[in-house]
Order: sequence, then structure tokens, then C-alpha cells
Amino acid sequence: MSLRIGIDIGSTTVKVVVLDEQNQLLFRSYERHYSKARERACETLHTIQDQLTGKDVRLVITGSAGLGVAKAAGIDFVQEVYATAAAVNTYIPGTDAVIELGGEDAKIIFFGGALEERMNGSCAGGTGAFIDQMATLMNVSIDELDRLSLRHEKIYPIASRCGVFAKSDIQPILNQGGRKEDVAASIFQAVVDQTVAGLTQGRELKGKIVFLGGPLHFLYGLRERFVETLHLDGEHAVFPEDGDCFAAMGAALCSSDYPERPFDEALTLLEESVDNVGLVDTMPPLFTSQAEYDAFLARHNANHPPEVDAAAYSGDAWLGIDAGSTTTKMALISPDGGLLYTYYHSNQGNPVAIVLEQLRAIYRLCETRIRIKGAAVTGYGEDLIKNAFGCDLGLVETVAHYNAAAHFNPDVDFIIDIGGQDMKCFKIRNRAVDSIMLNEACSSGCGSFIETFAKALGYDIADFAKLGLFAPHPVNLGSRCTVFMNSSVKQAQKDGASVEDISAGLSISIVKNAVYKVIRAASADDLGRHIVVQGGTFLNDAVLRAFEQELGRNVTRPTIAGLMGAFGAALAARDLHLERSALLSEQALASFTHTARPVTCNLCTNHCSLTVNSFDGGRRFISGNRCSRPLGQERVE
Repeated sequence: MSLRIGIDIGSTTVKVVVLDEQNQLLFRSYERHYSKARERACETLHTIQDQLTGKDVRLVITGSAGLGVAKAAGIDFVQEVYATAAAVNTYIPGTDAVIELGGEDAKIIFFGGALEERMNGSCAGGTGAFIDQMATLMNVSIDELDRLSLRHEKIYPIASRCGVFAKSDIQPILNQGGRKEDVAASIFQAVVDQTVAGLTQGRELKGKIVFLGGPLHFLYGLRERFVETLHLDGEHAVFPEDGDCFAAMGAALCSSDYPERPFDEALTLLEESVDNVGLVDTMPPLFTSQAEYDAFLARHNANHPPEVDAAAYSGDAWLGIDAGSTTTKMALISPDGGLLYTYYHSNQGNPVAIVLEQLRAIYRLCETRIRIKGAAVTGYGEDLIKNAFGCDLGLVETVAHYNAAAHFNPDVDFIIDIGGQDMKCFKIRNRAVDSIMLNEACSSGCGSFIETFAKALGYDIADFAKLGLFAPHPVNLGSRCTVFMNSSVKQAQKDGASVEDISAGLSISIVKNAVYKVIRAASADDLGRHIVVQGGTFLNDAVLRAFEQELGRNVTRPTIAGLMGAFGAALAARDLHLERSALLSEQALASFTHTARPVTCNLCTNHCSLTVNSFDGGRRFISGNRCSRPLGQERVE
């Protein structure tokens, strides 16, 4: 009997196994393919070419992304549920159900009589891609997320249906001092809840349950959450040693039903399929020449605040802090709005530590020459930062952003701000905010959307954005949810689109999402004549160019687009006209301490999950409350 090879091409990984006549595993490989599935499969087969050259083999492909490869190469294909069932029946007889989590799909297969499969359809909540997104949000690797989860003390309720909703639940917990260990375990619990509630659909999970797929193979914290939630013991929760490659092993087992061929012939078929590309729906390029790009840059770079030499400056200054959803921004300004100091960085889930470090740096810069006469804070972490450091003013984000926009364009009548995971648009009438539009249930037009794709393709966000500027044929990806867009990107790559074309297409899709899904504009005139764009996402020249092309008009992008919230807060602090700021002094910062602990309030039946932030000197800030009772204020009858 010839050797049998199974290749499982999933949404994010390629698994290759070789079985002998006794169904023993001779070789196994599990690799991420970064959307280059065919190339990855060929590279893996090349590593075993020496052992298999000249031998006849039976080779079968399976997996969610495997059908297209199998068709292009002329190699036999088996549906992944049958492959998984074949492996389970062979290696773990007596199984009652299989729970398998992949990169973008999750499924439960019920055994006993006819096979019954339940699979996620339009949402990748509760899959490996969801866990990847959450790890990115918390600025940790997948392995670190797993280690953190094993040290948890409590579980927060986190939405699992969509990565966007999950972020909306997680960000306030982190910004208000919640422990990363508890959040990590809560993310895994959300995956369990989504899998069990979303896929069982009322059918009971009982008996011997086998757990398969990469996430369940590598993440021990996720395993722990499944076992505890389903109340399983060691006999009924089975985690096979090769659970990450089970579908590939099943494909190899199924290959017995197909004809054999020389290994070299099979490898040649696969290699030739790499260049077998289809048609891609494309759009006009963003820039056709370097000169066109240079003129674009010159126009936008003219919108900058006055330049000030902080080392030589002496006098009054005002501080603005924008504690955003994923980043912390700070700006120290002179009376005319000149920038003395700026900071823009990920808050790493701990904005208090970031602001503390930056305030110490600012005081070192100021010495005795510069006197901070006011400090204001805006953003998600406004209350926490204001209480922690004694800021003079907390102001709502829309006002901060309008202050900043009006500084650069006094006639501004429309502002669009695209941040890490939120998008805000507001119309201005008579120098006041007239109406506000926000993205509600989807972040596919935000910064984290394009950042997720950049990381998945192996680039950092800045390099990825530059790739698309001169792409000749940007791919038309539409304006859809991140998960569906994943599928569109993968299909475009299978059809031969370059990374440059995909980068440009994603920038255009962000803009289409903003204009047609959030603003719901019928035409450019719905927005206004004097448009100011801001937020870190608009520092991406490809996104800005796509926005101007879509509207058919020029807009204003200040050079400090990512700092506009902090800049607007600093302007508001200046307009308080205080003689002295209540901001903690340099001496007070030397003894500053901050601890956060989770507690459950039992003063009523809500049982709110509170985070109690304690600072030096007995100061406290409590968040997570839905009424004023945990704050020591009795309810007014």
C-alpha cells in the first residue's frame, strides 16, 4: 500500500501529514500561510521531497480554502467534515461530538447515527481570527494571552458575536484599570459561549467530546474554559496529541479511495497551480505619478501648527490628553497653539501608566522655564485620567475635536474623525456641533480594520499603507464586515492580486464604508464645503487620497491629524484662563501609586462588576457602576 498524504488548507494555516500503511503519522506540519496557501503547501512538500521522490503516493486536499487549490491543480478533494469524521472514527472511536475551531470557522459535529454538522455562517466571532484580534487589541502575543488567562481571578461578560462588540466591552475594562489576566480569560470564555450557544442551537453536548483545531491545540486557557463550562472530566474531554492536524490526517485516510500517482507528479501539479490565476474586479489607481503625489503632500503639509523650540521657550503652557480606545495622545501647547511636546502611542491597556511616564517627561522638559497653567482630558479614559492626575477639565470628544478643527479652518462645516475602532462624523452649524454620526455595530472602516490585515499579511501598518499609493489596479473589495472582507482578500489573492493592489483596495473600502455606511451620504454635498479630516487613520495617505477621490473635492488634513483630540483639549484648557492648574506636581508624581482590583457590588440585584482604582493619599475612582450607590451616594427615593 502506498504512502498517503493529506493537505488541509484552512483560512489561515496549511497542515500537511503523511501516513504509512498502519495509519501511523510519519510527518506532520502546521504553518500559517499569510494568504499564500499554494506556495506554503509547495514549500512544505519540498521539505520531504528527498524521502518521497520516486515513490507512488495517494494525495488528497481538504479545508475551507482547499477546494479552489484542488480544482486548479487537478488533485482530489474531500469535504473537511468527512475528513474530520474519518480521522475521529479511526483514532478515537466512541466519540459523541467534535468541537473544532479554526482560523475563521467554528464547527460542532455530532456523531451517533447520521453525521450532523453545525457551522458558523456569516460571523467569525469565536474563532482563531477573533482571538488574534483580541490579542492585538491587548498588545500581547497569542502565547502571552494564553499565559495571562491561566492566572485569572474573575470573568467579565464580553460579547462574542463580533470582534467589534467584544472590543467595545474590553476597552472600558482595560481603560478603567481591569486586570489583563481577567480580560484574557474573559476573551476565551466569550469564544466558549459563542461556540456552545451559537452552534449547538439547543442540542445537548454530552458524552465523549473531542476538541480539534489550532486554537484548542495550542491555547490551554481556552481548553480550561471549555472543560469548566461544559462540566467535563478527563475521560469525556479529549484533546488529541495531533488535534491541530486532524482534518489533514482524515484527508490522508480518505485518500485510500483515490488513485495513486508519483509524488513528483503531484508536486508538479501543485506548483503549476500557483500561477493559475483568475480575474479580479479592479479600480483606477490612487496616484498615477510621483509628481501628483508630491503636489498632494505639499497641499496637506501646509496645515500645521506654529513651530516652537521647546528647549528655548519660556512662559505659560497648557496640556491636553486624549485617552483613546487604543491609543493615548498628549499635546503641550504655547499660547498661540504652537506644539512644545507631543506623544502618540498605544495605551497597551494601561493608560494610567502611560500618562504617568509622559507627565514625568513633560516636567523634565519644562524645568523652571515653562509653567503649566491648565490641563484637560478627553476620550474613553477621561474620568479615570482626570481623577488620577487632577486634571482641571474633562470634556466630551466632539467638543475637543471641533476646537482643534476650527483652529485650522474657522469655516469648518463637517468633521470626520476615524480612530482605531470608532468613527465619528459631525456637522457644524453656526460654529456649534449640530449633529453627530457614529459607527455603531461595525468597525470595518476604522484603523484597526486595516491594521489587522497588515499584520495578517506580515507588514506593519505604515509600510502596508505606502504599498498601495501607486498600485496600478486596486482591488474592489466593497465595504463589508472584516470577516467577509477577509474572504474577499483571500479570493483576490487566489485570483492573482498583488499585496499592493489589496492595500489600495482596503484603503478605498475604508472610505466607502465611512461615506455610505456611517454618514449614509447621497452625494459629497451632503457633507459640506469645508471638510476637516482627523484621526490616526487619515495619516495614511492612501486613505486620505481615496476619500478625496470618492468625494471629488479637496479636504483639510492637519499634519497633527492623529493628535487633534489632545490638541483640542489643550485649547480648551487654555480657554479656562486659570492662574494655577490642579494637575499633580512633579513632587506628587514621585510618590504616585495606582492599583486596580475587581469587585462585585452587592447593593442591589444588578451585581455590577466594578473596578476600584486606588491612588496614593487614599484617593479612589470606581468604574463599572450603573448607579451612584457604589460611590457611597444613596439612591434618592
